[in-house]
Amino acid sequence: MGAGKRGVLTAAVTVVCAVTVLAVPGTAFAAPTPPPDPGTTASVTVVTSDVELEAVRKKLDRLYRAAAKATDEYNAAEEKARQQTAQVMRLAKKIVEGREKLADLKDRAGAAAAAQYRGGGLPPEARLVLSDDPQDFLDGAGRVRQEQHAAKGLLGEMTRTQRDLEEYAEDAREQMRKLEAGRKVKAAAQKRVERQIEAAEKLEAELEQEEKERLARLERQAAARAQATWLSSGVLDELTSKATAQGREAVAYATAQIGKPYQWGAEGPNTFDCSGLTSQAWLAAGKTIPRTSQMQWQHLKRVDVGDMRPGDLIIYWADASHVGMYVGDGVMIHAPRPGRTVTLAGAGSMPILGVVRPDPAAE
Repeated sequence: MGAGKRGVLTAAVTVVCAVTVLAVPGTAFAAPTPPPDPGTTASVTVVTSDVELEAVRKKLDRLYRAAAKATDEYNAAEEKARQQTAQVMRLAKKIVEGREKLADLKDRAGAAAAAQYRGGGLPPEARLVLSDDPQDFLDGAGRVRQEQHAAKGLLGEMTRTQRDLEEYAEDAREQMRKLEAGRKVKAAAQKRVERQIEAAEKLEAELEQEEKERLARLERQAAARAQATWLSSGVLDELTSKATAQGREAVAYATAQIGKPYQWGAEGPNTFDCSGLTSQAWLAAGKTIPRTSQMQWQHLKRVDVGDMRPGDLIIYWADASHVGMYVGDGVMIHAPRPGRTVTLAGAGSMPILGVVRPDPAAE
């Protein structure tokens, strides 16, 4: 982003954060509802205080974070299954080719045996000794050595091919065992995701519309407080790095997805989860990166938060269960959670574990 846009956006983020934080009521607790008279049958409306809603917000946050972690496990199992399936296919191709080669070698060995039979069943050495012509003897000696060498080579190649076939078959069996184990891991992770999301949705469904609106406001206020604290550290003053060409392409792809729904396990084009968005954005920029936020944290180059540039990935929470893409001026883009859409947010609105760079070679 240009200097003008950067200044405007930074100022806007700061003002929004400040206004939102100031809007947080110092003692915004609803007055406790008096208990109904034991003798009355009139209905009583229970008012949920902001304190109670804050507890709900934190519980929802824990549930959705647990779902995000399980989603990462599901995505990792899915990625391994793709790799193992591809390996099984490669091994199957090698097995087919090996069988064809072995069949050809057996045909050649059979042809050599048939030729010996047509020569009276005598081995080449015996026919050579019975030769009366000295020149034939010398010529024959050379042919015998060639035939012996060819026969030895043929038998050796048959042995190696048979051994390769056995190794390919064992490797294929091992990959199939891993696939089956991965299928169980994937199924278990799917159940955990669905269970956590179902619990969160049930909790939200119990709220009245007005309570849902106040809950959404509390979520925005919590994010704004975290962002304001992050900005107050002066981190933006240290950010001077510019995006690379690939980084700009990745940011352009990610921002083009704004408004599309979150769906766990999704990699687009119509829905995304957090790491599905970041991995596809970098794929669109010509760079293949790991599929999950945890693998992105483990395998991509780590950089200082003060050195991050647009296109870098910000990994959140201690378990690396969430990821967003930094787009500049203290802002990131991410797919937040079920029930939300791809959106821009403050880069410091959640606890930052660290920053990773998909294209360090472009420096």
